[in-house]
Amino acid sequence: MTIKFNNVYVNGTSTVVGPYETNGPLSNYFDKSYSDLYMGAKTWEQAEMKILGDSVDILLGKIKLLKDNIDLFISGDLLNQVTASNYTSAYLKIPFLGIYSACANSAEGIIIGSSLLSNNQIKNCICSVSSHNAGAEKQFRNPTEYGAPKPKRSTFTCTGAASIYLSSKKSNIKVESGTIGKTIDPNIKDVYNMGAIMAPAAADTIYQHLKDLKREPHYYDLILTGDLGIYGKRILIDYMKTEYGYDISYNCDDCGVMLYDINSQPVFAGASGPASSALVTYSYIINKMQKGDLSRVLLVATGALMSQTTVNQKMNIPSIAHAISLEVVE
Repeated sequence: MTIKFNNVYVNGTSTVVGPYETNGPLSNYFDKSYSDLYMGAKTWEQAEMKILGDSVDILLGKIKLLKDNIDLFISGDLLNQVTASNYTSAYLKIPFLGIYSACANSAEGIIIGSSLLSNNQIKNCICSVSSHNAGAEKQFRNPTEYGAPKPKRSTFTCTGAASIYLSSKKSNIKVESGTIGKTIDPNIKDVYNMGAIMAPAAADTIYQHLKDLKREPHYYDLILTGDLGIYGKRILIDYMKTEYGYDISYNCDDCGVMLYDINSQPVFAGASGPASSALVTYSYIINKMQKGDLSRVLLVATGALMSQTTVNQKMNIPSIAHAISLEVVE
């Protein structure tokens, strides 16, 4: 299902990252970075809460607004019951919607916020996401302290938090439309194979978006997926061509590939995590749009909808993808 939005604009973004992201190729575009995974906190979970709070504080400073000026805070993460978002909302004391589409949280949050803005039910909102490598690995796979080996197809949960401020105040970038994806079961149980799990959902959402709006892939300068990694990106490109007849090889990229230098950093197939798509889009991509290097971008955030329980029970891992169309205002 695709929704067209009216008068929804991007009026500010912020990004906060950990040490691996700081050493990646996009380091100069982030607002704040930490040199260790604890960020001065006592636990991984508290570290994630800290960077999420940082991202909102930095954003408020940029847009020169107080917390009381914000109508709605929408946020999601990977911790049990979106813990980082819940605790951060208690600190902010802004009306709060906690969301969970795993690593597709960024697009889901923007779709919800844009829908409320487009219908004049709110005047503004902040949509945030966060993830922490050590917190997510402990929850879904093995604590990093165990030193458990991983296959090359594994993705590397990024450490970071990102926030975006949406309002009806006109800027040079608008949220033009959004596509709500369907949950896809690819019949895969491998918790390390995130790219293969999420690629079919990304393909389905891209196809639905293009079909609903009667567009061809070349309408967009860039079709940007969330966190498929190098293998998932290849699967997506092949899947789009064989299943739907669309060639997106020339304008498709993946935030999970872009966030790190895969050849020199120990990140396996690339980044995953809710912050992956947001860190790249809210910094590097927004910068390129503001400079005029990109005019139309389709952000397709992807998520694997698993839990600790279903992973341990060896169940299939379903996935979902939501898409957001960002366009430069002429």
